[in-house]
Amino acid sequence: MRTKRWTILPAAPDAFLSAVPEHPLLAQVLYNRGLTTPAAAQRFLATQDVTVDNPYRLRDMTPAVQRILHAIQRGETICVYGDFDVDGVSATALLVSALQVAGARVGPYIPNRVDEGYGLNLDAIGRIAQTAQLLVTVDCGIRSVAEVAYARQVGLDVIVTDHHTVGRELPPALAVINPRRADCPAHTPELAGVGVAYRLAQAVLRASAQSGVSRLTPDQVATVEETLLDLVALGTVADVMPLLGENRSLVQRGLTQINLAVRPGLAALMEKAGLQKGGVDATAIAFRLAPRLNAAGRLASGELAYQLLRATDAEKAVRLAGQLEELNTRRRTLMEAAHRVAEEQLAAPVADGAAIYIVGSPAFEHGIVGLVAGKIAERYYRPAVVMHEDEDEARGSARSIPEFDISGALDEVSGLLVRHGGHQLAAGFTVKTARLPDLRAALEAIARRDLTAVDDLRPQLRIDAPVHLDDVTWSLHQQFTRLEPTGHANPSPLLMAANCRVRGLRTVGGGSHLRLVLDSHSGGVAYDAIAFHQGAWLTELGEGSCIDVAFQVEVNEWQRNKQLQLNVQDLRPAGVNG
Repeated sequence: MRTKRWTILPAAPDAFLSAVPEHPLLAQVLYNRGLTTPAAAQRFLATQDVTVDNPYRLRDMTPAVQRILHAIQRGETICVYGDFDVDGVSATALLVSALQVAGARVGPYIPNRVDEGYGLNLDAIGRIAQTAQLLVTVDCGIRSVAEVAYARQVGLDVIVTDHHTVGRELPPALAVINPRRADCPAHTPELAGVGVAYRLAQAVLRASAQSGVSRLTPDQVATVEETLLDLVALGTVADVMPLLGENRSLVQRGLTQINLAVRPGLAALMEKAGLQKGGVDATAIAFRLAPRLNAAGRLASGELAYQLLRATDAEKAVRLAGQLEELNTRRRTLMEAAHRVAEEQLAAPVADGAAIYIVGSPAFEHGIVGLVAGKIAERYYRPAVVMHEDEDEARGSARSIPEFDISGALDEVSGLLVRHGGHQLAAGFTVKTARLPDLRAALEAIARRDLTAVDDLRPQLRIDAPVHLDDVTWSLHQQFTRLEPTGHANPSPLLMAANCRVRGLRTVGGGSHLRLVLDSHSGGVAYDAIAFHQGAWLTELGEGSCIDVAFQVEVNEWQRNKQLQLNVQDLRPAGVNG
């Protein structure tokens, strides 16, 4: 069995551990997260908002707010142009809500994934220009130089808000708000699209009250800002943004709002997902709420998810949540079928040791190619590209690994593409079908160049600390909950216990997952453990085997009974290194 690379992070200095009056393992984890001074560690645990909610730290905020206030005063129509994923839909719902409260005439536009694709398109701009005077993008637009120029030609003022990688040229908009701009210093570059939209909403709400454009009081503004944070949490977690600093603060406050279940649409969605009021954390967003919301844009229209988030009637919310549940069930079926086809196409590249895996088919639904690419990248630890191929054009979605910047690779081959955009680990593009052979060859060459020199290309586990199995207690788990919300860049602590004895093992989930009972040979507590997608170990191990395990501590609840459980990220025979 091929295991991951285990790297135990360096122990924190004794001076740091003695200066931080916390459980030593909690202090070690804080140090590993880059909080290397006692003051920084205490600020993190105190969950202070590191930004003091100052939206004007973002470049171009002032001209954007001024133009929006002008539109409100003159009764102009504003169009908020979003995206069909959770981040884009949440950002659209948030900004439309905030602008309406400020007194604006405003409506949404969410493009159709199949007919229009990601981002601004000329046909949509032409239609919008017939009724609106101001176009504000959320979660898109940073690469839409030609489209923004066209919008100006047809009489639209444009404000771009986005968080994707900035291209060689900024779009010629009245304002371009993107924390990834090189001239946007001292700010969190990893804000989600909805986080950027939230900062704009804050600035508009405050300015509208201070200038008298709206009749909001400062207390009312603060209340509105707080009620929008559930949408910020949704989009930030769903878009896998780092949960540190500003993002962590926003998500933490947003989870409080979600668990109040005030928004009818979220309350209905939580019920469909089997989530109780007060029981939603970042993991629940990522694996239970976000997939249901994303199903709308993948298989139907992102407008459905938008309507759910904006619903004020409980009965309508229940109906919309039911539609999303049906779409999500269909999404799983289509993804499994497409993944089987993709695996068939991958037989030769895998055997040949290809540096990047590229597959495509006219049968692949537009909305699931990214999910299939993610499964391939996770299974083989190689960058993966999955495409829906039509006669004239192919639309692809790519997922990558930390060693390979897929967005940068697409920049290198931009001459072959119609459009593209994304992040280092996830990107999308459109290409003329006739150019597919050239694109495939170019991406393969770039991947070989960048990955051939990488030694031991395997996923790495960054282990926070080695522990004795008997150290895992309810008290330790309680200490670790102070790190919440956990997620990307702030993962749940990963521990390693060596020389654990297997007292029982069996597979579950049709043989996919492994259930274990472990102890430390000392006659102490026996621990239940689950190793997802590691069922193949059943034939390699037996009762009495000694193994090393890398795991996270979690709570397993069944029929109202709670017990600690080890979520095993990897295992290996005891004594094996690397």
